[in-house]
Amino acid sequence: MRLSGDLLRLADAVLLPGFAGLTPPDWIRRRLGQGLAGAVLFSRNIADPAQVARLAAALRAENPAALVATDEESGEVTRLEAATGSSRPGAYALGVVDDVTLTEELARDLGRELAAAGITLDFAPSADVNSNPDNPVIGLRAFGAAPDLVARHARAFVRGLQSAGVAACVKHFPGHGDTSVDSHHGVPTVSLDGVEAALRPFREAIAEGVRTVMTGHLLVPTYDPGLPATLSPKLLTGLLREELGFDGVIVTDAIEMAGVSAAYGIGGAAARAVAAGADAVCVGGERSDEATAAEVRDAIAAAVAEGVLPEERLADAARRVRELAVWTTSSGSTTTTPPDRRVGLEAARRAVRVTRRSAAPALPVATAPHVVELAPEMNLAIDKGTPWGVGAPLAALLPGTTVTRLTAAEATGAAIERLIRAGAGRPLVVVVRDVHRHPWQQQAVRHLLSARPGAVVVEMGLPERSDLGAVHIATYGSAEVCGRAAAEVITGRAATG
Repeated sequence: MRLSGDLLRLADAVLLPGFAGLTPPDWIRRRLGQGLAGAVLFSRNIADPAQVARLAAALRAENPAALVATDEESGEVTRLEAATGSSRPGAYALGVVDDVTLTEELARDLGRELAAAGITLDFAPSADVNSNPDNPVIGLRAFGAAPDLVARHARAFVRGLQSAGVAACVKHFPGHGDTSVDSHHGVPTVSLDGVEAALRPFREAIAEGVRTVMTGHLLVPTYDPGLPATLSPKLLTGLLREELGFDGVIVTDAIEMAGVSAAYGIGGAAARAVAAGADAVCVGGERSDEATAAEVRDAIAAAVAEGVLPEERLADAARRVRELAVWTTSSGSTTTTPPDRRVGLEAARRAVRVTRRSAAPALPVATAPHVVELAPEMNLAIDKGTPWGVGAPLAALLPGTTVTRLTAAEATGAAIERLIRAGAGRPLVVVVRDVHRHPWQQQAVRHLLSARPGAVVVEMGLPERSDLGAVHIATYGSAEVCGRAAAEVITGRAATG
């Protein structure tokens, strides 16, 4: 089928693709000049703030109205600081502190950094209520497990981010918290009795004036038993637009994720999402090539030509995306105050919780310890190269600290025995992430503690268990700044720098 140039340009006006490299490839430049809505930056596109600013300027040189978006949640999901680890804790730590003024201040500080780098749309915060501790993809990305707490901090984060002129995006509508399947790989189902509680933070964020809402690839049987939210007119148009009254931009989660693309293909899922009510389609987290972006554009245009997608719906989506771009260019922060990352360290320090389980003094640790970090496989939202742990910040405070990191395959009984022998006579610190979800971590910790019951255990995930170690330290996050806060508690010394 031959598609008209006007129709292809209209389809491009709702696309936000990703790409590879630190500079825009020729195909991105060309498509921006033809009306592409913008682009999404991932850690593969980011070296340092100055480079990101140059990249954003190069994108806008082709299309001054281009949206430049990224996933910068702070904490585990960071793009600007993927190479170093985030200098701000994630949402769960903020929920533990439960100071909405601090949350707003941190989000405003993040917004200033994003704005200075030329980023105008941030896919944050997560408004999911993490009521299922076995959730493999949300966890620490949520502000907590209570709807009211999540709602007030989502509002505060939106206020802070948008006060810096960066559009916020609450996700993953209508709530990915009460699920046990990762939508990168399958279709999670939202429990029948948890929908209203999950919607509360989205209602509050809409009342706060959030500019965008990201869809989740979730099946919600109470509203639509057959289609995931991203593809469901009942959820996007009926619930989000008409019932909740949201009038901003509805943006899809990555359309190549199996939760929607497995059944319809990437292009088919994109066309169905726009028909259901989505205004912008994200693609390119995993598929960042020109052919994929062209496939999505062509599929949307073909759906219009075939009468599957009304042209009026596509034109309305393009209009909403343009209006968002106008807001981002006219709502920049009026302050030139540079980012102040000290707010991140303050938040991380306030989030730490210590449980002493032994009468024997275990803290502070005054001599260089041996640190064992148990590293589980993380979900695709978290960059695999992002540093985490307590070993490095401990070594900065106690020179001579040694660190061993073990994966599931490496944490054999023989390896644990070697570590016990190697660390004899020195303090032992064991670092885990979501130990309650990983039987291999539980087995390794039991083995270590059977020989070294006086060890310190640091949980950098959800602390569903605090009954481990002579001292148990919960950081509620694995960001670099959370590791620094834990190291301060362990040594009794304040980190510098």
